[in-house]
Amino acid sequence: MKGSRIRKKTRPIRVGKGGMGGDFPVSIQSMTNLPIENIEGTVRQINALYKKGASFVRLAVKGIESVTYLKKIIASVEVPLIADIHFNYKIAVESIKAGVSKIRINPGNIGDAGKVREVVKAARDYSVPIRIGVNGGSIDRKKYPEGTPADLVESAIDQIRILEEMDFHEIAVSIKSSDPFLTIEANRLLSLARDYPIHVGLTEAGYGLSCMVQSSIVIGHLLMLGIGDTIRVSMTGDPVDEIAVACKILETTGDITPALRIVACPTCGRTDEDLDLRMLAEEIEKECNDRFSSRLAETGRTLTVAVMGCEVNGPGEASEADLGIAGAGKGHMILFARSGKIGRIKSCDALAALIKEVEKILPSPPAPLPK
Repeated sequence: MKGSRIRKKTRPIRVGKGGMGGDFPVSIQSMTNLPIENIEGTVRQINALYKKGASFVRLAVKGIESVTYLKKIIASVEVPLIADIHFNYKIAVESIKAGVSKIRINPGNIGDAGKVREVVKAARDYSVPIRIGVNGGSIDRKKYPEGTPADLVESAIDQIRILEEMDFHEIAVSIKSSDPFLTIEANRLLSLARDYPIHVGLTEAGYGLSCMVQSSIVIGHLLMLGIGDTIRVSMTGDPVDEIAVACKILETTGDITPALRIVACPTCGRTDEDLDLRMLAEEIEKECNDRFSSRLAETGRTLTVAVMGCEVNGPGEASEADLGIAGAGKGHMILFARSGKIGRIKSCDALAALIKEVEKILPSPPAPLPK
């Protein structure tokens, strides 16, 4: 599946060996939720996030003493780390020196101009970009009592100007709120106002289904408008769960080309009562990934497999699938491809028959190395 949206070209910044904005792909990031003092657990969590697809991981660095733990964590992982810092400019400076790839601060809350200059000097010396983060719940309500989208943007620009006046432009910006409409409009206005890379997400989005739906609407909407260079699904609970949702969002917007895509109908009264279509779809997805993941990746395209409940929604509605099966009643299914119907098979043989057809259309596996 290929997206047709046009992404806004933003100013590129380097983050470790990767980056954001410019021609860098839209990236996924998350944040650890363990105390930084728990080095072993934090490293394990970072590695799990990286393995699932996170390009960057953020950590809360609460005090100067935390930098000692931060150094050990940096030395133990491959993924670029972002230090999340509030109020104390020294923590930002020492985190930069410790080797983080990016810092997240609000210049206005870490001290006077002299202290901000110290952070900017360190960031410039070590080629570390700064992310400015503004949340709907943390703006200055005396200055911005309404809390409108324009207020959030102006609050962010207040912070941006502090760095711009010091001739520092290696900046990423995020504006988040728990209100989806507010977040979308604020990011749209920010995109018009500046060309810095934008980190998009919905803050305090909750957990489970509620978080998935709300985050998908906000992040997906902005990406479809061409806005967004890195995303985070902020989910209460295990941060590793965020990555699956983020990957699915980017697959849907065309920013990630999935190796395998399963198309399945919701079923209806025409579906054979004994046919558990969901279980069959899950088995096919697992079997294809287990057997063919590396070979699928080599193709550079998406293999689409349709699992349909009946012939009405089968070869017709799923005609764009590379391969598919559709219920034919009385314990049988139709096996089909883009070229048309392949044959009629027993439902109990559907998985094996489909896997056999996948095998035919994929490149041959590499020959084993001689012993």
